[in-house]
Amino acid sequence: MTGVYSLLPEGHHGLLAPLGGGEDIDGYLAVGGYAPLAAPDRLLDRIAATGLRGRGGAGFPAAVKLRAVRDAPGPRVVVANGEEGEPGSVKDRWLLRHRPHVVLDGLRLAAAMTGAERGFVYLSDDRAEQAVRQALTESAPEVRIDVVRTQHTYVAGEETAVVRAVDGGPALPTAKPPRPFESGVGGAPTLVANVETLARVAVMYSRPDEADSVAGAHLVTLSGSGAAGAALAEVPAGTHLKVLADLCGHGTATAVVLGGMFGGLYGEGWTDLPLDHDRLKEAGGALGCGALHFLRPEDCPVGVAVEATAYLAAQSARQCGVCVSGTGALAATLTAAARGEAGHDSVDKLRRWSQQLPGRGACGLLDAAARIVGSLLAHFPDRIDAHRRSACPACEGAAPEDGRRFTVPVP
Repeated sequence: MTGVYSLLPEGHHGLLAPLGGGEDIDGYLAVGGYAPLAAPDRLLDRIAATGLRGRGGAGFPAAVKLRAVRDAPGPRVVVANGEEGEPGSVKDRWLLRHRPHVVLDGLRLAAAMTGAERGFVYLSDDRAEQAVRQALTESAPEVRIDVVRTQHTYVAGEETAVVRAVDGGPALPTAKPPRPFESGVGGAPTLVANVETLARVAVMYSRPDEADSVAGAHLVTLSGSGAAGAALAEVPAGTHLKVLADLCGHGTATAVVLGGMFGGLYGEGWTDLPLDHDRLKEAGGALGCGALHFLRPEDCPVGVAVEATAYLAAQSARQCGVCVSGTGALAATLTAAARGEAGHDSVDKLRRWSQQLPGRGACGLLDAAARIVGSLLAHFPDRIDAHRRSACPACEGAAPEDGRRFTVPVP
């Protein structure tokens, strides 16, 4: 199936169905939107108590970032980050297109909690920009909020790239420290928060009795190759991946690419995995931005890994030598393996690189490429050797750099 689905229990207010049946300003105000915030510290304590994690990919505790900016000296800035680098994720663009008020509400609540005097919405999507600008004409946020348009790339949504772009520079990551909460836009302490995170903050404020379930739910983008469809779904924490595969017609899948490309490949046992940051980390994967790409029995995991690493190598910001050389070596060696041209030491090289490269770049792109390769070797250890013995029809033509296999249209 294709489309937008909610798997939340009946009566729970999620993000996919506009509250009260509409996202126009009158409908949003009627269900408690843009309510005055008299006790920002109380809302911050509620966010901490629920354990809300950021939805941009890293899953960092939202309250920790909010408090770090609040406790920093001087003027502060908040940024709603709506730039989705992962080609397989559509949740942020969907929210900005269809629910701009709930995002803006979350942004102005974040400004109140941190004491920020300035806000930005950062995006690259035409329809999202139009919706946000229209919503800003309908509302009157307590802080000044501007829209910043960027070019869509894999690294443009990384938090230091966001700061750099808002300041008028290229949307490319910078070395850390400092991190944005220390020195961000214009040198001011800056909160860079994913738009889904901010939307959840807004719903938690207007529906305090549902705060725990709102904080635990996730927007997930589901896709795969073949005739089955892609879907955007809102699901409770702990939902098993098999349920999500069945939802969009990929129930016969034999493997999954987790968390966009950041979570790597997972083979046998994937159906037992729950949608949970800690459980996926324990299993060697990552939830990331919540994008899941399912592989059919006839899909070759080597070819899928080739396409992922080729895309990541092409998307490198080319600022870090280790990233340029590392992603290039991973992609080239895997491509040779897919064509049956791998040398006898290729597996050893790939294993060594997958262990040594993570953490050495300015952003997570190199880590994603290394995780793809490391997880391929962990879950499909014999497949590269099999390619050396005979040609693989499924891998013919593998290695497009545009990410087309993983790209999902916004529903």
